[in-house]
Amino acid sequence: MHPARFTLDPAFTVGQVNPRIFGSFVEHLGRCVYTGIHEPGHPTADAEGLRTDVLDLVRELGVTTIRYPGGNFVSGYKWEDSVGPAEDRPRRLDLAWRSTETNRFGLSEYIAFLRKLGPQAEPMMAVNLGTRGVAEALELQEYANHPAGTTRSDLRVAHGDKDPFGIRLWCLGNEMDGPWQTGHKTAEEYGRLAAETARAMRQIDPDVELVACGSSSQSMPTFADWEAKVLAETYDLVDYISLHAYYQPHDGDLDSFLASAVDMESFIENVVATCDHIGARLKSKKKIDLSFDEWNVWYTSHWEEHTRTTDPGEWPEAPRLLEDNYSVLDAVVFGSLLIALLRHADRVTVACLAQLVNVIAPILTEPGGPAWRQTTFFPFAQASKHGRGEVLDVRVDSPTYETKKYGEADLLHATAVRAEDGSVTVFAVNRSRTEPLPLEVALSGLDLTALVEHSVLADADPDARNTLADPERVAPHPADGTTLTADGRLTATLEPLSWNVIRLA
Repeated sequence: MHPARFTLDPAFTVGQVNPRIFGSFVEHLGRCVYTGIHEPGHPTADAEGLRTDVLDLVRELGVTTIRYPGGNFVSGYKWEDSVGPAEDRPRRLDLAWRSTETNRFGLSEYIAFLRKLGPQAEPMMAVNLGTRGVAEALELQEYANHPAGTTRSDLRVAHGDKDPFGIRLWCLGNEMDGPWQTGHKTAEEYGRLAAETARAMRQIDPDVELVACGSSSQSMPTFADWEAKVLAETYDLVDYISLHAYYQPHDGDLDSFLASAVDMESFIENVVATCDHIGARLKSKKKIDLSFDEWNVWYTSHWEEHTRTTDPGEWPEAPRLLEDNYSVLDAVVFGSLLIALLRHADRVTVACLAQLVNVIAPILTEPGGPAWRQTTFFPFAQASKHGRGEVLDVRVDSPTYETKKYGEADLLHATAVRAEDGSVTVFAVNRSRTEPLPLEVALSGLDLTALVEHSVLADADPDARNTLADPERVAPHPADGTTLTADGRLTATLEPLSWNVIRLA
């Protein structure tokens, strides 16, 4: 096959990686919380009921910002239900996921979970703008962040949390463009509510960081018009607008599935264009950044099947929902989506993998049993560990292939990140399902003399996956034959259907 080629040069860059791009998402959905991160009585549970085996895996994953408590769940969320003694908290119907919410895990437990992960774990709190509004958002902000001396801050202290939670990053609702959302609104309705909420929250704290709801996907009929109308109301009051996107194969079309990042990059670029158009119209020098705060591979047909086959009178506690078991194929697409985010690090400065545990997640658990890594765990952990620094501009000359959904697509999808110490990591995906892809990279002015490693995630069986019975079936392995010459030329062969991490020092 004709080699894929690109050149790396420190003079040509995209932007600095914000650590928040390696965020994740915990929603009260299925077993993400209960028997996921929180399971009192589990052999590994600590005094607060948090599973320490899961805490260890989340640290290894390298997650930073964690968005909470939703997601669709937040549009029926009453924050008051989630504070105070756990045994006194009310049980509620969760309309979003047709479940019973016990509220045994709440706001204080979420903050305790983050603190146990370490200083890199930052809260990202969503407020309910579906069934609630400005007053309730302010009450939550006061409870969470005000030191003491007011009714709600003193209530937090009385509940055992003397120190404020220090939440800096807030989502103004969730997917309010979606008709499935409790309290769904038009762009004009949501824009006005988001603006008033933002203005009021800034009266408490002028430096708070706020995310306005963008479109739930690029395929929404209101896409772009929604962003334009919302930003016309909120442009000077918010810092980010959100994007959500999930990908799965349709009708067995694996070639289009492998090119899912083509759509993700288009989505990002179209939202940037819309933001900048509104900024120009308002004659503003401010730039709105993007919060890609839900993204993943998600087989939505599993949820659709669940809704068809479930008795509408059932409201179970923490049912098994959306527990996709990911294959090598899924992990390669997942890695390509990570590459897409890094390639737009100049404007995508927050991103949240949805979700963290059990629910379309890189970590799976069994109640009372083990926790283990899915195939998608490895690309995320490697990107978070080695993808810190400045993204270099990568423009590939690659063999192409034809897809039904996206037309002609490159077989190579790649980016590169230069760390502070001058080392460079190349992240690359070979989208060919059958052929190895020769790779040649010219290194200009980077002073790279050592090949540290070439790690590859691939398998002779693209459907291979890690399961309860075989939790270590799939893992990255070293690649053969990769070389770095004295004159600054990297050569490698990328296995078919593979995620690759090549580290140079």
